[in-house]
Amino acid sequence: MKTHHYSTQLRWTGNKGLGTKSYTSYTRDYAIQTEGKPVISGSSDPAFRGDRSRYNPEEMLLASLSSCHMLWYLHLCSEAGVIVTDYYDTASGEMEETPNGSGRFTKVILSPVVTVQEASMLDKANELHQKANEMCFIANSCNFPVLHEPESRV
Repeated sequence: MKTHHYSTQLRWTGNKGLGTKSYTSYTRDYAIQTEGKPVISGSSDPAFRGDRSRYNPEEMLLASLSSCHMLWYLHLCSEAGVIVTDYYDTASGEMEETPNGSGRFTKVILSPVVTVQEASMLDKANELHQKANEMCFIANSCNFPVLHEPESRV
């Protein structure tokens, strides 16, 4: 079995001079960086005093699931002779907040719209979403269901 290792750096950039002296004395802003790649500006969700112009962890989780599914799906289509000419996904997630302020995702729904080259490819194109879900590293790491509502077209 192969083992892969990943590394990122995260730096909190929200110290306005007083550190975390009070709940309102700092921002939730941070920067994610990996060597040789652009910085990702993050913050918390605006519901938790975050900056809506930055990505929040919840959005990045959805993007991670969506992109992992797409990459596996395209791989499986290429092996099966299904020629995909366009792929667009809208991912949505449901997170419940608990009384103590923590929370968890209860489900994520991926809604990919896939365009294939020929009508004869539609059935196989739809079928391969299940296999892509089974193969997705990120979906396999989640403790909530990752559902799919795909649409395929020519």
